[in-house]
Amino acid sequence: MVINENYLLSAGAEIREYSAGTIIFHEGNSPLYFYQIIEGQIKLNNFTEDGKEFIQSIKSEGQCFGEALLFLEKPYPMSATALTHCTVMRLCKENFFSMLDIYPKLYRNVCLSMSDLLYYQYVMLQKNSSQNPADRLIGVMSYLKYNQKKQEPFSFKVPLTRQQLANLTGICVETAIRAIKLMEKNNIVMIKDRKIFY
Repeated sequence: MVINENYLLSAGAEIREYSAGTIIFHEGNSPLYFYQIIEGQIKLNNFTEDGKEFIQSIKSEGQCFGEALLFLEKPYPMSATALTHCTVMRLCKENFFSMLDIYPKLYRNVCLSMSDLLYYQYVMLQKNSSQNPADRLIGVMSYLKYNQKKQEPFSFKVPLTRQQLANLTGICVETAIRAIKLMEKNNIVMIKDRKIFY
């Protein structure tokens, strides 16, 4: 959890429910709120001119999203959409900064969250520059597994569909499926009940 919910509630945060597929904010909107997920998954995405979706990241319980844009006077360069039914805390920008002024130690939490986002983007830029689809997929899986207690092979159940993995790495789903089968053959992943373990 980036910021303890009690701080957010005392600063005036409201709890919002979003059903799967609901757009929380659109690319081009002005950032007006700090968002933190209580339950569910959110995707940050864009669409290319030909309508292909590119998922920038997927956020889940305890994570915030779009927070870095609150510090800039620039519109969102992506949209945020509920992947599943979600419960989200939403705090207006003005109250968010007032809360940080009252509790400066919370700046560290926000900085850690933004640093994690930067780390993810560096990893993904490096991996997505590879022409090898397996390298791209391994980049996503390695990042997701990074904070897990168990690091043994096949100890991490990848919480994404093959389509989501493809959209995160900029490859088509058919290529992702072939690459995952090859990764299974090479003992990089294990498939059990159609779930991927890395």
